[in-house]
Amino acid sequence: MSKPPERPENVTFVGFGEAASAFVAGWGEGRPDFIRAYDIKTRTDDTRTVMTDRYAAHEVDGKADLQAALAGAETIFCVVTADQALTAALAAAPWIRDGALWLDCNSCAPGTKRRAAGVIEAAGGRYVDVAVMSPVYPKFHHVPLFLSGPHAAMAAGILRALDMRPELAGDEVGRASSIKMLRSVMIKGLEALTAECFLAARRAGVEDEVIGSLERSDPDIKWRERGSYNLERMMVHGARRAAEMQEVAITVDQLGLGGRMAAATADWQKLIADLGVPPGEDDLIARADTILSRL
Repeated sequence: MSKPPERPENVTFVGFGEAASAFVAGWGEGRPDFIRAYDIKTRTDDTRTVMTDRYAAHEVDGKADLQAALAGAETIFCVVTADQALTAALAAAPWIRDGALWLDCNSCAPGTKRRAAGVIEAAGGRYVDVAVMSPVYPKFHHVPLFLSGPHAAMAAGILRALDMRPELAGDEVGRASSIKMLRSVMIKGLEALTAECFLAARRAGVEDEVIGSLERSDPDIKWRERGSYNLERMMVHGARRAAEMQEVAITVDQLGLGGRMAAATADWQKLIADLGVPPGEDDLIARADTILSRL
């Protein structure tokens, strides 16, 4: 019987936003001995201080360039935005060591994952398609993960050694991301429907009647609470969700189904995110009024 993988001594993050910082915070005292990170935002004057402060807060060794971050790295989490997943793989390829594990945790189309896999594998790395299946807060490193690809089983053992929660989705790169993408049609689509329904109802002055009708039709859903939550998700995370939904639209289109709903969802997510307004108090009508005041 083979010995289970040991916790990796060093881990590198390419991208150090919400997901990466949540993983590190969740690991706590069980974290790897050496954690390095590189984020493209350190190259921009407006965001450099934010990133260096984030590195310091999580006690990670933030690097000024990708080559330094990847030097000798054995386990690499790629956690960038959906539209940058392939770009990150291309940028990393010259510096990745033979046999390094590239965990592509980005929410992008299966075709994008397969192209990134080709880049990493050609450079000598071992690529794994990773789908993060729920928000990283409040679960931190215990967020459910789906893994697929020829190295998925090996990667799952390493992630379990990090006290993470991987599940195997198959041997094909793209299978895990397909599950994630198609689930998002519903989850992010409901957020967009929430925005269109309740913003229009509020502007028409019939929000109480609309909510009352919904509650009678679907009494198991607390529409005010769910609506407030959905708007908050879009206000805070809409830019990232829009990028993901553009990838979802590509996924659905490549299946011969057009991707129209996913594309419209991306438009709503981006529209609300671009307003740049804070979510404020947890109240559906207050959040609707805040959004409407900027539209």
